[in-house]
Amino acid sequence: MVATVIIAAFVVWPPRSEGLGQSAVGRVTGTVKLTLANTAPSSASAYDRRAVGPRPKPQSEIKNVVIFFTDLPAAKAAPMQASIAQKDEQFAPHLVAVTAGSTVAFPNEDPFFHNVFSLSRGAAFNLGRYPSGSSRSRVFTRPGLVKVFCEIHSHMSAVIRVFDHGWFTVPNEDGTFMIDGIPPGDHTIVAWHERIGERSDRITIRAGAATQINFTLPVLEPGP
Repeated sequence: MVATVIIAAFVVWPPRSEGLGQSAVGRVTGTVKLTLANTAPSSASAYDRRAVGPRPKPQSEIKNVVIFFTDLPAAKAAPMQASIAQKDEQFAPHLVAVTAGSTVAFPNEDPFFHNVFSLSRGAAFNLGRYPSGSSRSRVFTRPGLVKVFCEIHSHMSAVIRVFDHGWFTVPNEDGTFMIDGIPPGDHTIVAWHERIGERSDRITIRAGAATQINFTLPVLEPGP
């Protein structure tokens, strides 16, 4: 199966005097549609769930998609502050996307100990075990994909995408998204989901105009 991509019209908006000015850059807007109901749970763990409590409410699957550009030059973007809570024996949200140099906090909102660690290349870390009501954090300096787990609860997992630019976003709950301030030209835009990888297409960005693009992603049902 492949992603369906539709490029529509250009829409001009009034220029603003920010940075280069909106008259010198472009914008992309669009939607992401999944072939799986967007309430399905996401799991990157190879192990069965061993929790004794009730299964938590599934997280929105559409929030596990990242839209980004791949062929734009690295451009320093301001660090961000993000949070992935440990709640109901799952990481919430399952995915965050941040700029290089950003800090991600991992507050423990469960009534028992948790641990946060990663063996990902360039971002290996272990925050140790810590109790309910406490939080630990990590700064992510290198672009790439970071997979996060809990050594106490093997069914728990999360994903962090780190970028060396600011031209990325996670869709809204209804699948809509927008990325602003894009240099004009022909560029590659990607929709990424951890269970299917990347779906990409070339689009033309025009100064002072918006380009519309829609992705349909064949996200498969996760394992139990």
